[in-house]
Amino acid sequence: MATDTSSASAAAVPEQDAILDALATVNDPEIHRPITELGMVKSVDIGDDGAIAVTVYLTVSGCPMRETITNLVTEAVQRVPGVTSVAVTLDVMSDEQRKELATTLRGGTAEREVPFAQPGSLTRVYAVASGKGGVGKSSVTVNLAAAMAADGLKVGVVDADIYGHSVPRMLGVEGRPTQVENMIMPPSAHGVRVISIGMFTPGNAPVVWRGPMLHRALQQFLADVFWGDLDVLLLDLPPGTGDIAISVAQLVPNAEILIVTTPQQAAAEVAERAGSIAVQTHQKIVGVVENMSGLPCPHCDEMVDVFGSGGGQKVADGLTKTVGATVPVLGSIPIDVRLREGGDEGKPVVLSDPDSPAGAALRAIAGKLGGRARGLAGMSLGITPRNKF
Repeated sequence: MATDTSSASAAAVPEQDAILDALATVNDPEIHRPITELGMVKSVDIGDDGAIAVTVYLTVSGCPMRETITNLVTEAVQRVPGVTSVAVTLDVMSDEQRKELATTLRGGTAEREVPFAQPGSLTRVYAVASGKGGVGKSSVTVNLAAAMAADGLKVGVVDADIYGHSVPRMLGVEGRPTQVENMIMPPSAHGVRVISIGMFTPGNAPVVWRGPMLHRALQQFLADVFWGDLDVLLLDLPPGTGDIAISVAQLVPNAEILIVTTPQQAAAEVAERAGSIAVQTHQKIVGVVENMSGLPCPHCDEMVDVFGSGGGQKVADGLTKTVGATVPVLGSIPIDVRLREGGDEGKPVVLSDPDSPAGAALRAIAGKLGGRARGLAGMSLGITPRNKF
């Protein structure tokens, strides 16, 4: 693609270093790192008249971001004084170059590992769980992620609800993952990187898997996906205490559990049971979120307890006794049709209507979770016991 900017500047022909500096401001849309750092700049040719020809390597031939990369490179180089035109040519990395890129992204190690489980990881990992389906766990996950990203945090979401995956639709993710060697580049929406089994299945096909395959899928989502340097990772778990919940405890033992329930006593009892898994997995419960806590009357603003009341506090009190540590209620989210509409349209209510009752409640919870320091809990201190004898 060539763009004529001959009337823009009569300055001297730019130096190559100036062009490279401009290219260093261009981040790959999927990897979110400068293309110069990733070895994606193949060549830069500067004509005597200020015409610039740049050849950029794509990671794969069918890269869905080819047009975006072309535009970003063109715009960045055009801003350099003395440039009269920009022509961008696209090439494709060789197998060897892709292997080198994958090793670079993994910090120099070729083997796959779950970065969030490594000593020194500062990513806060929250496993969003519920005892039963239909309590709005995915809606809470999506809105918390969008709210944290809007606050400037780097956020990722793993749609670990393999059978009932819904996160991509609710976040409005339209892109597909791109594979570089054996690494997966996740698409993003509203500043949130997302991976889901729904991105790999045709149409609305069901996923009919048993334990070992579920564990392997989750392992790939955590280890094979290039998440970058995240501040927060949210895992939307399936309801209950099945294979995925156990796998999360094995793969990311430092993950903290966030329980979502409704005020209904039946739902609260099941949610408390789901949270009690923390005793066996030695995980921390970060808190309880009560969803559908009431319906504001459209005429008098009085709160109508459609699903009863007190369920969230009951879960928190029960878990506090079970685990022997205080489990707080982080917030209560009222019933709001805008929350449902946002999920259907891929526009989280915390972004589309942040001051609505549900939006404000969710943003307050996100602020509590996003502002927490990771601390030493779950981290390896690198200390070896010394034998006195």
